[in-house]
Amino acid sequence: MSWIVRIIDLPSTIRGLTIPDEDGNYNVYLNAHLNRESQRRTLKHEIEHIKNNHFYSNKSVRFLESSIG
Repeated sequence: MSWIVRIIDLPSTIRGLTIPDEDGNYNVYLNAHLNRESQRRTLKHEIEHIKNNHFYSNKSVRFLESSIG
């Protein structure tokens, strides 16, 4: 498992997102419009989703987001 981090233009309402691929890698996308500190916090948030195996959970997105904070 590896993380591939990309900084791309995203809508202002999206700070970041992660998409697992068929090879077991996690593609993490951070919003290019955020400052470096916000990108760092967003990356940390996305890594928590990866560590907690949220991509294979049956729990609601709302619950998973609230479990990270």
